[in-house]
Amino acid sequence: MDKKAITKVCLLAGKLMLQSGAETYRVEDTMIRIASAYGVLDAQSHVTPTGIMFSMGETEPTNFVRIDKRSTDLYKVTLVNSISRNISSRSLSIEEASNQLKMIEKQIHAYPNYIQILAAALASGCFTIMFQGQWIDFIPALLVGGLGFSAMIYFHHIVEVRFFAEFLASSIIGLFAYFFVYMRIGVELDKIIIGAVMPLVPGLLITNAVRDLMAGHLVSGLSKGAEAFLTAFAIGAGVAVVFLII
Repeated sequence: MDKKAITKVCLLAGKLMLQSGAETYRVEDTMIRIASAYGVLDAQSHVTPTGIMFSMGETEPTNFVRIDKRSTDLYKVTLVNSISRNISSRSLSIEEASNQLKMIEKQIHAYPNYIQILAAALASGCFTIMFQGQWIDFIPALLVGGLGFSAMIYFHHIVEVRFFAEFLASSIIGLFAYFFVYMRIGVELDKIIIGAVMPLVPGLLITNAVRDLMAGHLVSGLSKGAEAFLTAFAIGAGVAVVFLII
């Protein structure tokens, strides 16, 4: 079987999974399993959060794919996993697998921004109640959470600097939460802010960092952990700056 075609399928599968938020060890395992199913038993793969290296053997040329953007699309991860299982069961040819992966690459499964904002707003209100806030704080948390999440989406589009969008969004959350409490619309400022910033917290990134560390991928685990820490620091710093000003 054409080694170049196998390499392209393995790299595309790994690229789709890594861009969609899959763990590093899962990406490597999927690529190795696909290559093994097509008869390549000595394939080597090394994955980091920003790149994929893959070779058909220890003495074969190494191929590299750069990963610039990452998001959360676990449905794509599920689809690629399904294709990988079909390949392992010998029910997909190399051409069929390549075509299906290319179709997945073109698909966009993310919800529209307004649905994401509504979900974030509702989650913010519910988190406020979960953290023992009062029901009078539900509506302020809902409004502030939706406003903060929409601000994060907006700043992500216009600002290329990482963590800056989270910093500005959390600053807006702190400012409007203080405004609602000052206007006697809300009561507990801390509960409103905690609930509103929860949709900004990088939960999947933290989970993947821990799972990569447990799987022995120290470089990926530490880098993802550092990214999660910096994101959390930006969120906290944004709120802190508002309190220093007011």
